Amino acid sequence: MALNKLMLSWILLLAPALLVAQDTSTIVSTFKQKNIDTTGQKDLIDVFRTVFKPKTKRNDIKLDQKEDKVYFSFLPTASALPSGGGKMFVTSTTASFYMGNEQTTNISNISFTPYFNLNGRFGLPLRSSVWLNDNKWYIAGDTRFLVYPQDTWGLGGGTPESARMRVDYKYIRFYQSLLRRIKPYFFAGVGYNLDYHMRIKTNHDAPELDDASGYIFGTAQGQNSFSSGVTVNLLYDTRNNSINPLPGCYANLVYRYNSTLLGSTRPWSSLYADVRKYIALDETKPSRQNTLAFWTYFWTTLDRGTPYLSLPAVGWDFYNTSGRGLEQNRYRGQALWYTEAEYRRSITRNGLLGFVLFANVTTVNEPDTRQFNYFHPAAGGGLRIKVNKASNTNIAIDYGMSKGFSSIRFGLGEAF
Repeated sequence: MALNKLMLSWILLLAPALLVAQDTSTIVSTFKQKNIDTTGQKDLIDVFRTVFKPKTKRNDIKLDQKEDKVYFSFLPTASALPSGGGKMFVTSTTASFYMGNEQTTNISNISFTPYFNLNGRFGLPLRSSVWLNDNKWYIAGDTRFLVYPQDTWGLGGGTPESARMRVDYKYIRFYQSLLRRIKPYFFAGVGYNLDYHMRIKTNHDAPELDDASGYIFGTAQGQNSFSSGVTVNLLYDTRNNSINPLPGCYANLVYRYNSTLLGSTRPWSSLYADVRKYIALDETKPSRQNTLAFWTYFWTTLDRGTPYLSLPAVGWDFYNTSGRGLEQNRYRGQALWYTEAEYRRSITRNGLLGFVLFANVTTVNEPDTRQFNYFHPAAGGGLRIKVNKASNTNIAIDYGMSKGFSSIRFGLGEAF
């Protein structure tokens, strides 16, 4: 299928970032600027020590520190499900560590966020982002097992609230990719993606998904949908901490092809383009947050045959963080365009407390015309509490709202 004009514009947008090259000495000096001395900063670990006064000592992390350490962050909480269904109970654990010289190697992290609720939803997601010494190799992983009843509204941006219906299914995801540094900050590699949606069905008193959505792929009652494919990945990343990015930029382009030779129910392909930019408004105080962050991504299928539950949908980006203020899955189509801006600011000088203000817009194309006719805005704000200053990890509490909907989200790290 021919690429549409919007997708071409995205490729052109990515190209300048992917062609940037610097020498190795520039990488080292840049990382030295980004690794912030935490002296004078406080987090919840310091607060705990002040209140309970344990005997063990804690060393602040400084630029010349060489010890190998793992920095853990932990958050047990309960919050509303992003797409309805009542309360859910979440335990989020993040482990951050360096796999090489801290001056020339990004911080790696692994997160495990099991959750469940009393309405039948259960999830075991495990994500990893690992940078090897001197950033020569980057390994990314996303493994999930979900029991995931969820509401859906069909295809297109103009679906009414009355089109809501519950779809029940089980889901296994296994994504792995390996990228090699080609030039400073620029990586290329391949990966493998597997999506297995099992026993897809609607409630007995509701229409079947294929009738309600008008879409014939992956919607038959009780059907299993298996997608197995290879990916080609291009990455440009000047950040050194994906948990709480410092000023820099990020651009990621992923082409995926699913083949029946690898077990896919049907062959299909997709393209995912993601661009993020972080601008420091006060570079004289790098330890204090005062940053503008921008994020936009375009996600599209390239041919017929993509299963319904694998189509682009808000809240189903790679990290499930888009659409704050919207219900996850609320808008689904064969192509999706998402844009968000956020202002991040420290409240206290020691970095313990901060806040964010954000706004986003989502649009998906219409199933008949393939045009982007509806744009859905959302906005909100959030509180940040520093839980671990060594890894710069925050507890994020965000309130978002849009027309007819509002929600509170809890998490570790920033939305993007």
